[in-house]
Amino acid sequence: MGSTLAEIRQSASLELMAKQLVEGFITGLHKSPYHGFSVEFAEHRLYNEGQSTRHIDWKVFARTDRLYTKQYEEETNLRCLLVIDGSPSMYYPKESNAKIKFSIYAGAALAYLLHKQRDAVGACIFSDRVDDFTPIKSSSVHLNKLFTLLENRLQGQPPQRVTHVAHVLHEIAEKIHRRSLVIIFSDMFEETDRHEEIFKALQHLKHNKHEVLLFHITDHRTELGFEFADRPHEFIDLENGEKLKLNPSDIKEKYETQLKTLHSELKIRCHQLKIDFVSVNANQHYYEVLQAYLIKRAKVR
Repeated sequence: MGSTLAEIRQSASLELMAKQLVEGFITGLHKSPYHGFSVEFAEHRLYNEGQSTRHIDWKVFARTDRLYTKQYEEETNLRCLLVIDGSPSMYYPKESNAKIKFSIYAGAALAYLLHKQRDAVGACIFSDRVDDFTPIKSSSVHLNKLFTLLENRLQGQPPQRVTHVAHVLHEIAEKIHRRSLVIIFSDMFEETDRHEEIFKALQHLKHNKHEVLLFHITDHRTELGFEFADRPHEFIDLENGEKLKLNPSDIKEKYETQLKTLHSELKIRCHQLKIDFVSVNANQHYYEVLQAYLIKRAKVR
């Protein structure tokens, strides 16, 4: 079960692609061990014993032999902010922009799924500061505005600014005044001396009672595995333009060791803060993101 960047119809609008991803995912859920998640009915929740039977949908019961209650627009019970790193490093690899495309498509799919479940959703796109920020709402009009915002970012050029994840997360923690689920899409690439700042910012979100789901987006083959042809290459820092000529095999072992240490520390610190950490390959399936979200949502109801 899965859908990759190469498999979706990229000629379609972002809204149609989001719908395609979600509907394909839900179809897959019905055939998988995860069918227990009640996403098959946009306006229904699984009936719990002791609830009033007044809102049971008997037509659905006749069709599925399962009890569902009708869920109304005003009963929104989850607020979610999608936080997407739009800094230059997210536009890697340069020929495909895979990381930012993955983040925006996955974010759009989550927004569509949240809306179908009558939950409220907002979006934040950042680099060294908050570039775009929408309120968290559940209306169809708001969802359309959110798709437009994401689509504009997808078609635009990366900002010529460095990443400052910690600064932005502190700002977001103060901007959201009601308990929310904060879903972050980022490679978390920062200056080495700023890593402790990132952990403090994540702690700030948790201290303000928010639930956090972090999707760590990287190109696994080249960024985690440092797999390049064994010949001289010129590496260009997408954030500051610095160039470095070298043979990858000369530094591969040291690079992998340092990156694994950073990756492991991020994962451990997230675990300590009770933050769900998911390492995602920008060239792999979107369904992993949707599945991780559903598991998280089941915990925060």
